[in-house]
Amino acid sequence: MNHRHLPLVLALAAGTSLALAHAGTDGAAHHGFAEGMLHPFTGLDHLAAMLAVGVWSAGTPNRRWLAPLGFMALLALGALLGQGLPAVEPMIAASLLVMGALLMAPRRPLLAALPMAGFALFHGAAHGQELSGTAALLGMLAGSALLHGAGIALGLALQRASQWLPRAGGLGIALLGLGLLVA
Repeated sequence: MNHRHLPLVLALAAGTSLALAHAGTDGAAHHGFAEGMLHPFTGLDHLAAMLAVGVWSAGTPNRRWLAPLGFMALLALGALLGQGLPAVEPMIAASLLVMGALLMAPRRPLLAALPMAGFALFHGAAHGQELSGTAALLGMLAGSALLHGAGIALGLALQRASQWLPRAGGLGIALLGLGLLVA
């Protein structure tokens, strides 16, 4: 990504609706693998979180897939818990704020993966309320894994371009989280 395109990307992101992928009104309307797989792509909050985990992981060269795998495991657990967690939407917004802050940090200790994985429970719970059946859950996990992989690729590309670009992305994600918290 050429940094000349950054203003365009930011303008497009600013114009995107902050609608959540999991408004809770569809009553487990996502059936089957394909619908589950598309689900993580339909809400800016989940999309940003999955990409953020990947971008952050790109900065941990020896264990790039550790944070995404931990996130996926707790995402699945949260989906199975479904409605058992309180304050799901505020915790998802807080997760974006924290993930953005972690991306802005110059060092990425492996311990930072712990809060990311913890927030995965809430992302999973939100999606678990809307997914119906094992196939939809597996699809959602597959879609999330694709986004993690895309985030790792994006993070590597951003790092090659400039050490500041992943941090700028982190600022954008943190601001999205803050916006969702105050909305």
